This record gives sequence, structure tokens and C-alpha cells, in this order.
Amino acid sequence: MSENREIWCHDSDAIRTLVTQLGGRYRIRTLNSRQKDEATIYMDDFTGSLAPTVIVADLAHADIRKLRGLNTKTGIRVIALFPKAGALTCSALNARETGHFFALLSADVSADIFAYTIEAAFTNIEITEKDRREAAFSADRDREELNRIGIALSSTRDLDALLKMILSKMRQITRADAGSLYIIESSGSDNGLSGRRERWLRFKFIQNDSRKVTLADHLPLNEESMAGYTAVHGEVVALDNVYSMASNLPYRFNPHFDEETGYRTRSLLSVPMKNARGIVIGVMQLLNCKRNWTAKLLNTADVEHEVQPFPPRAIRLAESLASQAAVAYENSRLYHEVEILFEGFVQASVTAIEQRDPTTSGHSIRVATMSVAFADALNQVKSGPYAETRFTFEQIKELRYAALLHDFGKIVVREEVLVKAKKLYPAQLAILRQRFDCVHQELETQRVQKKLDNFMTGSDDAAAFALIDAEFRSRRAEVDEILQFLLSVNDGLALDEAAIQRLTTIARKTYRDPDGRNQPILSPGEIASLSIPHGSLNDEERQEIESHVVHSFNFLAQIPWTSDLKYTPWIVRAHHEKSNGTGYPYHLRGEEIPLQAKMMTICDIFDALYASDRPYKKAVSAERALDILNTSVRYQELDADLFTIFVEARIFEKATSALSLKLFE
Repeated sequence: MSENREIWCHDSDAIRTLVTQLGGRYRIRTLNSRQKDEATIYMDDFTGSLAPTVIVADLAHADIRKLRGLNTKTGIRVIALFPKAGALTCSALNARETGHFFALLSADVSADIFAYTIEAAFTNIEITEKDRREAAFSADRDREELNRIGIALSSTRDLDALLKMILSKMRQITRADAGSLYIIESSGSDNGLSGRRERWLRFKFIQNDSRKVTLADHLPLNEESMAGYTAVHGEVVALDNVYSMASNLPYRFNPHFDEETGYRTRSLLSVPMKNARGIVIGVMQLLNCKRNWTAKLLNTADVEHEVQPFPPRAIRLAESLASQAAVAYENSRLYHEVEILFEGFVQASVTAIEQRDPTTSGHSIRVATMSVAFADALNQVKSGPYAETRFTFEQIKELRYAALLHDFGKIVVREEVLVKAKKLYPAQLAILRQRFDCVHQELETQRVQKKLDNFMTGSDDAAAFALIDAEFRSRRAEVDEILQFLLSVNDGLALDEAAIQRLTTIARKTYRDPDGRNQPILSPGEIASLSIPHGSLNDEERQEIESHVVHSFNFLAQIPWTSDLKYTPWIVRAHHEKSNGTGYPYHLRGEEIPLQAKMMTICDIFDALYASDRPYKKAVSAERALDILNTSVRYQELDADLFTIFVEARIFEKATSALSLKLFE
């Protein structure tokens, strides 16, 4: 146990869970947050304290202003946890406030990263204390840089920008004229089934204040180079003069770069980028530590006058920053892997929807493509009610996910309802046809029986038989005409008063089944289905279809969305609402409907009208679809200004171009 190291922390569930996993490596003390003046407790408890102390503050339970000044005190570092739901993020804190923290971590940070950050904080305290004794002003400035980098590690997702910044700051702190960053890459897989894996160092960035230079694509991962040796062994290589190296070293300096560019390398520092598990994932290499940071090394004389060996303090700072760079790289890579994983989940979800209802294949992709184009178009609007509306990259991504998943709830709708194209289900129609076959058979039986009766009574003349046949043909034609009428109604024949009256009359007719019992020619269920005035769904089926919105919302609400995507379920929830309150399922009106949902609704309706993949309707032209949408605008169902943008920006044309696009580009 490191008895000279103390962790002071709030007594919250998130912190308690993380601290208890440190395995007794530090002395743990709990801040009494029930006192009246928490700031006084901080100042009284830590003034004059000799033990290195890390404060773990829960920003969900502490006033940020009360933490001011602590991180700048000797022997103290503040690590702040913000709620994982994104209620308080780095972007929510101003620069002056974030400068007082060593690091900002999410409350759901892994135990490894938390432990590594705690240890880094204590290491930072020790380094800073030594540096303070050596050069107080320089140490204060360097610590501020470390804090800023720590904040950046918690907030940025742009890996390249972050690594460039760290390399630049490392050069500034160590006064290195040049620097380069390498990442270890490999071929094959980690499962051991693909044979021997090859590994190499990939050049990511190079910076040089005195020359414009470029590097080769990669470097062999072996001991022959300084960077390779550092990567293989995880050890720092510090050389005062690369041209006077000891001959017994396993690595050699390659002068090719100097000879090709005219640059002159003298002092060199190569440090490993180790992740939280101590694994080397890359190397940061610095060249020529300068006495004057702003000096340019334009010739050999400049090098002789300005360049010095890297001091121990610079080496320690470089090691700390290299490890921070490694954590940042792994965090960012993990974030992108999670994004790829989620994209795969979305793709699988869309595939699952389309497999349930193949007739609407491509609908979600087309709606998503149009919705994203709609948002881009809205960002260009300079007049009207949406002149000030602007969507961020994250908001457009949120809209895209909502559009791709807006019909996911259909996965719980009965398939027979989902793909129902006629008023009667195929099984119902088959039974109806069988029933009319029975009627035909009954007519045939009656004809034969009449002929037999005439024959038995001696009235078997040709005229009587001809009369029986004529009567049979007449009744058969009548039955066939009734069946054709019912088939037409089933196919969507408009039910005017005459059609309804005829359907009612047919419903009263009966026939004799094979057992000799009289049965109605139409069952109550068939009568109800054939009486549907519009479309192919009865009220119960329509409600089941409409319930997909609620099912979609309930499903999406269970996903732990990031703060950038947290409104995705709410956009989906409103994509069938209408501005005049006639939509479903919640009958929202006007401003109650999210703007993104209003946009997606226009795209959704257009595609439903224009697409040729719906079994219950024929596709209409783009012009006719726009006319129908315009009618909805007149009825105040859709936002008139949004519809104008949809038409003028020709967003609807994306519906056809989307057919040739991949789902995820």
C-alpha cells in the first residue's frame, strides 16, 4: 500500500465502485459532503498537507466553482467524473473551469483506465514537484499544458487532430525541433489461425520546425532502428549525439534522412506509447532539444549552438505524454469500433424489417437518404422561418439513424397483416373459392337430379332436357357473376351505395353444403373484410399496423444512446404525426412534433407514394406524389415551408438515386 499517497473522494455510487477496485493501493479518505461549506472543507483539509493527494470529484454532486484552485496546489490533482448520460460534458464547461482538472472521465469509465489515470495523476504530482524545485516557472507552464491535454483526451473524438496536438505539445514542452509519431500495425488476425503475423511501424505524423519533410510509409518493427527498438522492448532511447553512439548498441542511426534533406540530427529521444495494460502500441520520437524553443536549425552551426541533450525532466514529461497519447488512441479506436458495431446493428435491423416485409425493401434506405439531403438543404436556407436553423454533423447522424430505424416496430406486427394486399387474406379467398365450387357442384347435382326425375317419370324428351340445361347455365352464370363481383370488391372496387347494397344482398344468400345443410355464402368475417371502404385493412388490422410506431419507440428507448444521438427515439415516435393533430399515435400538433420528424414524414410519405414496391397500391409518378403531398399541406397536415424546401431543393430525386447506393458508405 502506498501510504504516502491519498485519494479523497465523494461518497457516491459511481466513485465508490471505481475506488474499491484499486485493491488497497492507496489511502482512501471520504469527503463529508454534508457540511455546509464544501469549499472550506477542501481548503482546510488540504492546506499544508504533505501527502500526494488525488481528489476524485463527482460533478453530479459538486459545484464546479468550489473545486477552483485545488488542482493548482502543490501535491494535489483533481479527477472529475461527469455523468455517463451526457448531462454534463466537457463542452458544457468553460475553458477556465476545465483548466483546474487533471482529467475529466465519464462515470462509466473502465476500471483499468480509472486506475491508470489515478496512477498518472500521482506520477504527475511527483514529476511536477521535482520540476518545481528545478524550475518553478517552467513547471507551472508545463503542468498547465498537461492539464489541457488531459481535458482534450476526455473530450475529442478526432484521433488525428488529438495525436497531432500531443506531438506538438510534447515538442514544445521538451523544446524538440522535430518529432514523429508511429503506430504499430499488423497483418492477419489475433486468433492464431492465419499463420505468422507480420508487424511494422506505420508513420502517422512528422513535424519539423526547420524543414519541410516527408517520411516513408512504414518502418520495419525490429531492433535495428531506435523507434523499432523502443517498440520491441518498450524502453526509452535517449541519445546526446546520434553520430557518436556506442558501437555495442543493437540499433544504429540511419543518416539517410539527414543526407536527403540537409537536416542535421544530433540529440534524439524515442519513447514508447504504452496503453493502460502496459502494451506498446506506438512510438513518439523527438529530435534536437533546443536551448531556445523559437530558434531555427538551418545549418550545422545552428545545430552546434542551439542543440543540447534532452534533460531528465523532458524525458519524464515525454513518457507521460506518450502514455496519454496511447490511452487517447485506444479510446478513440474503441469509440470507432463501437460505431462500426452499431452501424452493423442498424444494418441488421433494417435487414430484419425488410425480410419481414420484402415488398418494402429499400424504403428505409431511401427515406434516410432523402432525410439527410433534406437536413443539408435546410442548412443552406437563408430566408424564411428556417433561415436560422442549422443541423450539426451529430444531429444529421441522429436523423439518419431515426430514418433507418423508423419502421423497426413492424417486426412485431403479424406478417399476414404487414403484407396484406387484398381485403381477404389468401387463405380466406381460397375458402371462398372452395365454397363457390360447392355451389357449382350443387347446381350440377340439381341438373342431373332433374334429368333423372324426368327420365323416371317418362318425361325424357329432348325439349325438357334442353330447358334443364338452360336453367343450369343461367344459374351458373349468376353464381359466377356474384363471385367475380366479390373478387372485384376484394381487389379494391370502390364501394358506392349500389355496391354496398349488392354486397348486403349477397350476404343473405345461402347454399347447401355436402352434408345437406344450408350455409351462408359469406361468413361474418368475410362480410366485414369485404365491406372495408378504403384500402385492405379493417380497423383492428389498421390499429395493429399503426402500433409499429409505439413498438419502434419502445425498442429504441432501451438503447443507451450517446448524448449526440439521444433524441433518435423521439424523432421516430413522431414520424406519423400531422401538424393539424390528425396523425397517430399521439395526435401531436405543430411545435409538439420535432422538426426532424416533420422532415422525415414528408420523405416517408413521398417514398410510400412513389415506390413501386407496395402490394396494396400502384406506384404514382413523382409529379403525382408531390401533388398529393401538396394537398396534405393545404389541409395543414404537413409543414408548408418545409415542403417548399423539399420541392425547391429537389430532395425527392434522392429517392431514385438511393436505389443504387449501399446502405452504409
